[in-house]
Amino acid sequence: MKKRSVLGMITLATALSITLVACGSKSSDSSSSTANKAVKFPVSYNNTAKAVKGGNVNVAVVDDSPFKGVFNEELYTDQYDYDYMGPASESLFAYNSKFKFNNNGAATLKQDNNAKTITITIKPNVKWSDGQPVVARDLVYAYEIMANKGTKSQRYTESLQNIEGLTEYHDGKADSISGLTMPKGDNGNTMVIHFKQMKPSFNTSGNGYFLENAAPYHYLHDIAFNKLESSDKVRKQPLFFGPYKISKVVAGQSVQYTPNKYYWRGAPKLDKITFENVSSASITSALKNHKYDVVYGMPADSYNEWKNISGYKNLGHQSLAYNYLGFKLGKWDNSKNENVYNPKAKMANKSLRQAMGYALNNDEVAAKFYNGTRTRATTLIPPVFGKDVHANINGYDLNIKKANSLLDKAGYKKGKDGYRTDPNGKKLTIHFATMAGGSTAQPLAQDYIQQWKKIGLRVKLTTGRPIEFNSFYDKIQNDDKNVDVYAAAWSLSSDPSPMDLFSQKAPFNYTRFVSKKNTELLNNIDGQKAMDPAYRAKALIAWQKYANDEAFAIPTLYREEIFPVNKRVKNASVDYASANYLNWAKLAVTSNSTAKN
Repeated sequence: MKKRSVLGMITLATALSITLVACGSKSSDSSSSTANKAVKFPVSYNNTAKAVKGGNVNVAVVDDSPFKGVFNEELYTDQYDYDYMGPASESLFAYNSKFKFNNNGAATLKQDNNAKTITITIKPNVKWSDGQPVVARDLVYAYEIMANKGTKSQRYTESLQNIEGLTEYHDGKADSISGLTMPKGDNGNTMVIHFKQMKPSFNTSGNGYFLENAAPYHYLHDIAFNKLESSDKVRKQPLFFGPYKISKVVAGQSVQYTPNKYYWRGAPKLDKITFENVSSASITSALKNHKYDVVYGMPADSYNEWKNISGYKNLGHQSLAYNYLGFKLGKWDNSKNENVYNPKAKMANKSLRQAMGYALNNDEVAAKFYNGTRTRATTLIPPVFGKDVHANINGYDLNIKKANSLLDKAGYKKGKDGYRTDPNGKKLTIHFATMAGGSTAQPLAQDYIQQWKKIGLRVKLTTGRPIEFNSFYDKIQNDDKNVDVYAAAWSLSSDPSPMDLFSQKAPFNYTRFVSKKNTELLNNIDGQKAMDPAYRAKALIAWQKYANDEAFAIPTLYREEIFPVNKRVKNASVDYASANYLNWAKLAVTSNSTAKN
């Protein structure tokens, strides 16, 4: 699997899908659910039958909205575009199942702590799908795309500004990035990154302090940065150096792949791969008819309906993603490129946020409706990272009594209508934004609203209904005044540091929460003392406890990521250590039909 994202990315339109029965109908006011243990899945399928030569594979991406189609690793922001790039996009660097770098990828890394540098060397024969070699200038160009103000990339973060000269380039004070040097020239195979400080996570994929991808300078450099994202060379004919190349795009609907004959590991096995958008309402029927060989984003709420469909093997792993509630606490300042906290924001009272967390019954949601594929989330660093850094705290379980007590003490008084006023005695209406996704997003949103009504909070849906995926994130990213709290989900990078999600200069910090203590704790995680793994683990746990108390973002559900794979497919793997997602370079088929095998 390639690294999902330097920063973590936005996901999933079906994240809030659940059954038509609202779990809030129960009378219980506190959580009595036992621990909901997640179902475990194999990460690979060993089909022993002989592969046929060539063959086609059909892939469904479950999405109720057209995908954006930003096929560039420096500019895309959501999970769907990442999925659609899968067979073509490949990380420069390989890593093991614990996300630690090794030298098995398209490029190698050499770290020099004394010189404060990392040297990246591209291996011979690594070529773009047009046959041009991947060179040092392509490595530098990726940073220029990400850091140039014209692209407005959300991947320009505080962490990356640890590279010498990156801030000056972004601010227009320099024409090049001084901390990126090419000792063998533009067309050489080597780039050296010069850092202000060395960081403890430099040996881990997804650390956020340097990019793990390249961009084809020879192909894209003549396009103005502010036109790049909308250009045909990004949307319709992108170049990658992975095993397949994009040969046809039907905007928002499908992508077709054919082999990249220049692939550095050797020719891939398949003749063609076709990715298609499929609605959450129709995917189970399509699977029963064996229309697809692989499915991304299979709805977990209907797991019992598709888990035993004949002819398929369900692969899976503990996901880097989680669902969460975010509270809007400020604005993004474009002029300063930072989040600005508003202490007078409607949701600025910590007790209000905590009470809203304690009002929800996520244990019941996970246990009753997600069939073992979800568990109640307890902290903003999920358990996939291991017990050393995943804090052992209880998080927010259902406790109506505690929620009411918090609001009472904070001055939110109940009126005769049963609803609370704010501490100044004014009417309090909280606007809640949630994503559309399948036929069940509305019932779940209403369940949340009913739970909050139990503690006297008047909560109304922004726009009056769940919001289409792209429109939803447009509102969240632009700090729409009609959003006070939102329910969303995202997939993290493969390093546990939350710096690029919750720091003052993180564009993805959609809550806009900023505090001196939060900055201090985040700096401890990535500071020089954290070069000691034991210190860093303690720093990660300290931040999780602080974030749990401040409740600027409350995690709601952890998940298993599940991929139904047709049994005719050979060499399928979703191990995090795969060379690219689903092991596309080695994927083959044992027959030329998707019919039941």
